[in-house]
Order: sequence, then structure tokens, then C-alpha cells
Amino acid sequence: MAAVPGGLFAVYKPAGVAWGRVREAVETRLLRELNAAPGRAPRQHVRFLPAPGDDGAAGLVAARVPVLADHPLVLGIGHGNKLLTDLYNCHLTKVYTVGGLFGKATDDFSDMGKLVEKTTFDHITREKLERILAVIQGTNHKALLMHSNIDMKTQEAYELAVKGLIRPMGKSPPIITAIRCLQFALPEFQLEVHCLHETQQYLRKIVHEIGLELKSSAVCTQVRRIRDGVFTLDDALLRTQWNLQSIQNAIWDCQLKVKTELQKTLGHQDKSHLHKMDVEMAHAADS
Repeated sequence: MAAVPGGLFAVYKPAGVAWGRVREAVETRLLRELNAAPGRAPRQHVRFLPAPGDDGAAGLVAARVPVLADHPLVLGIGHGNKLLTDLYNCHLTKVYTVGGLFGKATDDFSDMGKLVEKTTFDHITREKLERILAVIQGTNHKALLMHSNIDMKTQEAYELAVKGLIRPMGKSPPIITAIRCLQFALPEFQLEVHCLHETQQYLRKIVHEIGLELKSSAVCTQVRRIRDGVFTLDDALLRTQWNLQSIQNAIWDCQLKVKTELQKTLGHQDKSHLHKMDVEMAHAADS
């Protein structure tokens, strides 16, 4: 039976499709291809099985039987599950493009929600928007330092800042680490948001609050994740690539940067799973 190297890979989730359905589709395709792959013949071992004797008494007879552990079964993605937990514990930044529309407010902050009010927006300029974004980023930077639990006057803080590792290493409210305007054409605008511990609803609310700060209103028209920690859109497999070979290649292609990030952020912790990555990367290079 074919095996998948332990590791992580990213897939592209179409808008409006629940992530659970995407995961189920990938798993179904992967399991089908794994089970259809030819496997080696099961190994044999000797077992003593009960058998009736000539005098009718029960006895034992030696027999060669297959090792049940070698029968076809579906292999998981090994230590990739542990790596996923480790990456989560790194609290890496995610990057989104967020679309907005000035001039109306809804009950859920999205353009699909129930209309609450309409407002004017002709007075809004890109300069005014960018001033609000600068305030948001400054406020969130203070929150980042507070939740990182680091004394900013220490050598440790300096070294973490140089490495770009100042981040909350535990639970915290959503924090924006960077925000900028990508496009501005009234009434529409588009932002790039770098954040931690966010939800889509939080990002929609940010758009709503920007509208209020600009003496208007705004709804969110799109939330699109373009980076998740070390993974970018270039790493994401399209639906046509949700197959065994593409997943194997994606895992191998991403192993080095996953390992590098884990070593940088969690290098002082248990490294046994990183050793497994080294072994599999060496195996992939030889195959």
C-alpha cells in the first residue's frame, strides 16, 4: 500500500464552502487512492492454533498465517497532526485582504446582512482612511506588547524583536499587527490585514468600526486569507490537485519552511518530531 509522508499541506478553500466539507473531500479522495494502491503481500508468521488430536483431545498445531498488521489499512499523515498543533502554538500571523463598502450598515457587518442604515460617504478620502488605519495599528501594537508578557527593557525583548518573535504565546484577544489600504475608489475600498487570533466576524467588525470613525458606515464585502503562517496562496492545492501525488509533493515542498519556523519559535522544546521530518526529507531526496 502507498504511504503519505508525515507533514502538512495547504489547500484552497472556495468562498462560501465550509472548511469541514473541504477537509472531508480531501480525506475521501486521499483514502480512495491509498486503498486502491497496490500493496506488498502480507508477511507470514508461525502461530500455534488449536486442533483436535487423534484421541479426540484438544491439541496445538503449528501453522503459517499472515501478519494482520500488514493487511491493507489507511495510513494517517503521521506526525503532521503534532506539527499542526506546534504551528498553532507558534501563534503565527495570518494575512487577509478585506473588502469594504462605505455608505451602509447591516446587522452582521457584512453586505449580505439586514440593512440597518444608509449614510453619506462623499467626505471620506484615502488620507482620512489611512489616518484611522494608523490609529488602529498603534493601538493594537500596544496590545501585542501587553499580551506578549515580555519586559521590553530586557535583552530577551531586544533579541525577540530582532527575530520578529514578539507575539502573544498564549490566548489573547484578536490583535492586528499591520493594516494598510490596498485600493480606494469610493464607495469601495480594500485592506490588507495582518493579525493573530482573529475570526472572520472580528474582521467584519473592524470594517464597521472604520466606517463609524469616518463619520459614516461601512460593511464588509469580502474576507480572503492569503497567508496562514508559513503557507501562502502559492502553496495551496486547487481542487484538481487534491490527489495522492500532489499531496505528497506539497508535503515535501513545505517541510523545510515548516521545520525552520518551528525551530525558530519552539526550538527549546521537544525536537523528536523535527527529527522525524529530517528523516523523511532525506528519504524524499533519495527517492
